[in-house]
Amino acid sequence: MSIFLYKIGNFAYRKSWYVITAWLVILAVVGTLMGVNGIQVSSNMKIEGTESQRILDQLAQELPMASGGQGSIVFKAPAEERMDTPERIAAISKVINDVYQLEDVLNTAELATEANALSLLMMQNATPDQLPPYGYMMTEAGPLPGVLLSSDGNIALFQFQFLKDVNSVPQDVKDAIIDAAKVAETEANITVLPSESLLPLHLGIGAGEIIGVVVAALVLLMTLGSMVAAGLPLLTALLGVALGVGGAFSLSSMIEMTSVSAMLGLMVGLAVGIDYCLFIVNRQRHLIFEQGISAQEATSRAIGTSGSAVFFAGLTVIIALCGMLVIDISFLSIMALVAAATVFINVLLALTLLPALLGLVGERICSEKARQKYNSKSATSAKSGFSDRWVRGVIKFRWPVILIIIVVLGIAATPISKMDMGIPGAATANLDTAARQSYDAITEGFGEGFNGPFVIVAEQNNSSAAFTPESLIQLVMELNSLDNVAQVSPLGMNENGSLAILSLIPETGPSDKETKDLVTHLRDPNLNIVQSHDIKLGVTGFTAVNIDMSAKLADVFPLYVGIIVILSIIILLLVFRSIVVPIKATVGFLLSILATFGCTTAVFQWGWLSGLFGFDTGGPLLSFMPIIITGILYGLAMDYQVFLVSSMRESYVHGHRGTESIVHGYNQASRVVLAAAVIMVSVFAGFIFTEDIIIKQIGFALTIGIFIDAFIVRMTLVPAVMAIFDSKAWWIPKWLDRMLPNLDVEGDKLISKLNEKNEQ
Repeated sequence: MSIFLYKIGNFAYRKSWYVITAWLVILAVVGTLMGVNGIQVSSNMKIEGTESQRILDQLAQELPMASGGQGSIVFKAPAEERMDTPERIAAISKVINDVYQLEDVLNTAELATEANALSLLMMQNATPDQLPPYGYMMTEAGPLPGVLLSSDGNIALFQFQFLKDVNSVPQDVKDAIIDAAKVAETEANITVLPSESLLPLHLGIGAGEIIGVVVAALVLLMTLGSMVAAGLPLLTALLGVALGVGGAFSLSSMIEMTSVSAMLGLMVGLAVGIDYCLFIVNRQRHLIFEQGISAQEATSRAIGTSGSAVFFAGLTVIIALCGMLVIDISFLSIMALVAAATVFINVLLALTLLPALLGLVGERICSEKARQKYNSKSATSAKSGFSDRWVRGVIKFRWPVILIIIVVLGIAATPISKMDMGIPGAATANLDTAARQSYDAITEGFGEGFNGPFVIVAEQNNSSAAFTPESLIQLVMELNSLDNVAQVSPLGMNENGSLAILSLIPETGPSDKETKDLVTHLRDPNLNIVQSHDIKLGVTGFTAVNIDMSAKLADVFPLYVGIIVILSIIILLLVFRSIVVPIKATVGFLLSILATFGCTTAVFQWGWLSGLFGFDTGGPLLSFMPIIITGILYGLAMDYQVFLVSSMRESYVHGHRGTESIVHGYNQASRVVLAAAVIMVSVFAGFIFTEDIIIKQIGFALTIGIFIDAFIVRMTLVPAVMAIFDSKAWWIPKWLDRMLPNLDVEGDKLISKLNEKNEQ
């Protein structure tokens, strides 16, 4: 491997413009495809095979018009004023007419007549305590279709339905709905609040991300000591992100891609791209300083040695990400492939474009001033440095260090027992956002359950039986008597009356445990209502989808962890030719990931330090976050494991024994590993301050996860544990050693071949 990569580095250095031109052509092709195909992203995260998705598919077949998504607009009058004044009724009537004329919006005026008739009949048979705490907005011609009025008349809610899934509706249509509603805001002196489903997705880069990149640039400058040397990793990483994320965008018209997929690729690609190039440039400069060889030869050797570590580190990240494919959840698979492709491209760029750029720079990569500064250092300066004192102290007090780390990370992990998974939405949005204000207004006027209505499908077990208005109303009344049910309303039936659709409003909010319990209760085949009416009840809607998604992800999580751990242990076994090192690396990662999830729960669910991280309300953690974070963190944690421990193994192979191999290897690699970790933390931390709560949670989890794994586990726990095993850390059975291929990560074969060449 090292010899092959040496040849690649040498060719790229000598033929710089050929390599650079090839990558620029690829970039131009990606840009052209993106311009031709456009960018299409959504927030759709459906999971095939779940109960809620089965009901949606059934509705699409039985009642296509009823299978589309829903939107809503809240109209709020000034304090102590009513919405049902003549001028405001006229303004809202105009909004309704304008919205119903739009493409992809179902005109429910005629359908509402039947549903309203059933509702009125039901209300005539209801007792006072069964009547809802709201009414219909009435005109001389009757109730306005789809418009409800709060009991105090201060708030009106206009609900409408699309002909297809909300995420498939073009944003132009949603913008037209908002524009039509905003007209009433000025004409009738009211506040208009569109629902979260109508608001556009924001993918822009904010100040936080830019600050993260600036910090990364400063760390590169401090580590490499040269503007030129610091600029190359940054330039290469940015190109890698442009190719990876741009390539994903160019295919977004053919493959359904969520907004999270693009941001995930951006986060991971930028972080690993900078780090991988940093390791190679740092090795090249050290070879020039220490051995006095030319920049060309140093570049080729750096690609052959550090390039091998980069290759296997990247391979570990890619394997960890691609492990998500076995889960067989389409939107997660797309996320994994986008991130993995971006990492793969960054590895290729580090091994080809970086040496080409170094070829353009030539000997200027190390200025004369830098060479003199390095030569002026005493041979003992490294031993008197902080890293040497740190690692020797860790080795000396290895047992207390291990115990303290385990206790501290164990305490940090304790909030996991209270972790609540879901989909963050308007309920946890910041108070000054339109989505949150709409949510709060609906809660104020109609109850929190209106923010997460269920769609109930009642189907006759006997195909020849049919619902009558009376039997349907009876079913509605019985459902309405269940605990935690605020209101049930009939929405309609299919042609033969064998299937009816109902809207059920719970009393509690979409993310509350009581609401989830209600979904489970309604799905119980032994429910008295189900047996007495001889029907099947299906439940879908935001909360139901949320429950099903969390359950499916919880079921596949152990399988996913098992797959990536086994595959990554095999890679680490090949790289380090040791039994202890891969096992130790995996155990250390488990400590990191548990502490990461514990800290994330405390911050985003319990609301600790919420003001610092720019959000107002705690809520559920993203249901697919454990899988995403585990995959990415495992891959990145193994990056630091490879770079740090491969340096220790290189010291061991080259003659250092006992704890001296640990100390020597640590001193050689710790500075650049520390810089790489600071860079990655800075890049991920920039995403914490984005507006999207999903990206915010992922950014925080990756930031705290890298901080814990790099600084606490890899740079402190690893040398302490390695010191316990001493030279036995590199033990491997002879029969297994003979079976494993020699990947030559340390570059011994390369050095031997170069020495032979020099002797000749």
